Amino acid sequence: MNPIILKLAKDLSNINKIAEEVASYLKEDKVGAIPTETFYGLAANPFSEKAVKKIFYLKRRPPNKPIPLLIGNLKQLSLIVKDVPPLAEKLISKFWPGPLTIIFKAKESIPPLLTANTGTIGVRLSSSPVVKKLCEVFKAPITGTSANISEGAPLRSTEEILNKIPEVDFVLNGGKLQAKAPSTVVSVIDNKLSLLREGIIPFEKVKVSLLL
Repeated sequence: MNPIILKLAKDLSNINKIAEEVASYLKEDKVGAIPTETFYGLAANPFSEKAVKKIFYLKRRPPNKPIPLLIGNLKQLSLIVKDVPPLAEKLISKFWPGPLTIIFKAKESIPPLLTANTGTIGVRLSSSPVVKKLCEVFKAPITGTSANISEGAPLRSTEEILNKIPEVDFVLNGGKLQAKAPSTVVSVIDNKLSLLREGIIPFEKVKVSLLL
């Protein structure tokens, strides 16, 4: 079956209607590609085992790789992480909303499939108005792993998604995205900063921000 294509208006005038539709799909355990502030991501209900398993299948992702989450506001962070270390609070104040994914200790309620049994979870408060609205209407975090084949190039358009991962349930067409790099990923476990992936925010800038 071909994916449902939802067309986002350039001025986001239909975002409320689209968000309601996407939220209903997520509640039905569907997985779809959505535009973020970097590249397209795979959105699903992170608390649905069926949906998360489908993400691993679509991406051909090894089971030892966790799935990061997107949140629409800071309140949603408390639903998924055990605590927010002081160092993380500083990073949040400097870089959120924005393309910085932070690794926290996950709450026990977070499915092990999502954390790949690491006990940790990556979270990003997206600066994308689309992601914010989706999380707001869904009233919970959503998955935010990149919409691509594992270790493959990130996907920037609906055409690329349909070509590479045609088995997605829906695509939210937000046009061709222009980001040069993915989000930067850092860990703050035990209040210690470490770099997992340098992306659009240079790690040097992250480190300097903690000194200010």
